[in-house]
Amino acid sequence: MNRELLMLVDAISREKSVDLEVVFAAVEAALASASKKLHGGEVDMRVSVDRESGEYETFRRWHVVPNEAGLQLPDSEILLFEAQEQIPDIEVDDYIEESVESVSIGRIGAQAAKQVILQKIRDAEREQLLTDFLSRGEKIFVGTVKRLDKGDVIVEQGRIEGRLRRSEMIPKENLRAGDRVRAYIAEVDPTLRGPQILLSRSAPGFMIELFAQEVPEIEQGLLEIKSCARDAGSRAKIAVVSHDKRVDPIGTCVGVRGSRVNAVTNELAGERVDIVLWSEDPAQFVIGALAPANVQSIVVDEERHAMDVVVDEENLAIAIGRGGQNVRLASEMTGWRINIMTAEESATKQASESDHVRKLFIDKLDVDAEVADILINEGFASLEEVAYVPMQEMLEIQSFDEDTVNELRTRAKDALLTMELAKEEGVGDVSQDLRDLEGLTPELIGTLAAAGIHKRDDLADLAVDELTEMTAVDEAQAKALIMKAREHWFTT
Repeated sequence: MNRELLMLVDAISREKSVDLEVVFAAVEAALASASKKLHGGEVDMRVSVDRESGEYETFRRWHVVPNEAGLQLPDSEILLFEAQEQIPDIEVDDYIEESVESVSIGRIGAQAAKQVILQKIRDAEREQLLTDFLSRGEKIFVGTVKRLDKGDVIVEQGRIEGRLRRSEMIPKENLRAGDRVRAYIAEVDPTLRGPQILLSRSAPGFMIELFAQEVPEIEQGLLEIKSCARDAGSRAKIAVVSHDKRVDPIGTCVGVRGSRVNAVTNELAGERVDIVLWSEDPAQFVIGALAPANVQSIVVDEERHAMDVVVDEENLAIAIGRGGQNVRLASEMTGWRINIMTAEESATKQASESDHVRKLFIDKLDVDAEVADILINEGFASLEEVAYVPMQEMLEIQSFDEDTVNELRTRAKDALLTMELAKEEGVGDVSQDLRDLEGLTPELIGTLAAAGIHKRDDLADLAVDELTEMTAVDEAQAKALIMKAREHWFTT
């Protein structure tokens, strides 16, 4: 029988072109499965086959779990203290084994054994195919639509399959069996039972790879696509940069008579592409990203990672785009939050902010409006800046001497300390449900507490403009916080 086992393993290995070790593992799994059925319950069995003689041993084993965890599977687990009574140096996650009588191969249902062995071999073949495919380093999957599966599309490339989910297709795209299709390899998940390669035709990465195929200069390293944002099937923006002064990045990507960009557009169901010049200067990058709109000026807020972009009335609709598409794509591509406004709106906002800062300086530094305006005109916008900017920077202000600067810095530091102490006292009165509200940072909670907002319902009762004035968050964030605070009104 042992000789027959070795011959069987060898025959299956040759027939399926699978490594001998894989077949031995399949046989061991079949024998272990049969032994488990014989003993019943949730027992854990291990079978070891000698690769030379064909003889095999069977062991029942128990997984060592922490004492405090308790036994979830009594038939196959043992507590650490009990295991240590048998093997003193054993540790958690080790196994205790006990030799038991082996099941004869003849007693295993031939069909069941065959199914287990063949399934193991199929899994091994599948794993090998996937490994070989991934080793090629391809980022675009080219195949044929094999079938539809609950709205998803199964794409076949030889013996490899990929799944293109409905949500990852280009809107209004209608793929049918037999269609040739290209898609971006978004993820590989070996734990999935079906196709393990997950595909996307709507991901920004797909457009980047399509351009890389159409533009040889990208592969040569002369050009680089720095970022991409897409509204799949409608419009996209890509940012490119040249690493060779002789190469025009935008013209090279467009191609002669638009041949290169048209090839990408045709693959993506007519999706229009704006090719933008990338810049290390964030403001310049945003100006380019908002094309074709002309920008008048930009105010950069590093702390909030946002920019106020001023355009004239004629360019307002162009900058925003249909349904906000242009500004949204520009924001996604650059990574900055972009607020589009007219010159009048910008002036009103800046005047409001200046009034707020002026009042802060007058109240907290105990100075008159003239001194407050000097600080504002020199670019100071917070008490922290007055207190901690380098001394020399403040001494460069013509209206201030050294004594004045020292006094202002001392007053700013004292005011900050007083405000922090008051904030800590106020935060102590804030209810737990407000503290736990998603989106509220400790800083925002302190600001709200200082303004008398101590409960979730207090926040929920605020109007959007009240919250923006109180905390300096933008309108969208204020609206989101208020709606979050009101959620419990509609669920109880």
